[in-house]
Amino acid sequence: MEKTAKRWPLLLAIVVALSAIWAGFAAGENLAEDWQLAARWTARAGLPIFLLVYSASTLVRLLPSKSTKALLRDRRWWGLGFAASHTIHLYALTMVFVVGPDSRSPVSLIPGGLAYAMIYVMAVTSNAYSMRKLGRSWKRLHTLGMHYIWLVYTASYAGRIFQPEKQVEGLVGTSLLVAAFILRIAVRWPRHRTVRV
Repeated sequence: MEKTAKRWPLLLAIVVALSAIWAGFAAGENLAEDWQLAARWTARAGLPIFLLVYSASTLVRLLPSKSTKALLRDRRWWGLGFAASHTIHLYALTMVFVVGPDSRSPVSLIPGGLAYAMIYVMAVTSNAYSMRKLGRSWKRLHTLGMHYIWLVYTASYAGRIFQPEKQVEGLVGTSLLVAAFILRIAVRWPRHRTVRV
């Protein structure tokens, strides 16, 4: 029972991503559109999960409480949940290419491909054994990975600001991501260093 309780963020992320797939198929009018919507909505579903992982240490410094401390304590499972939900997104994205033509060039897929490499490296090393073996390099690896994923997400949402039909989505997503980054930097100024996490 205790292990299941700890893993609930992972299970929740999987359910949310699968629900996004279902919603895409419910809203689409043909198979190609079904998968396009599923890919789009699974990416959206992953954003709040990523923001929780990215902001966990920030939130516990700014708003120390049982909830934020629990989030920080379970951050590994939220991170694995994000990896699982984005794997479902990757499957939906792959199906977009399989069932219909896509205008994106292979070169445009490189940033996302590198983000997936980071996601899976962090997922594989999200355990006490890897932390011991990698030492200080573990923190550097996870910090680099988190910020690279943040960069890819931010660039993706910022690009939508210039598309009238996606402008609101772009503004909201970009604002949340930039705010999370600014707060993450702000809490590391000397006046916040007295709070230990």
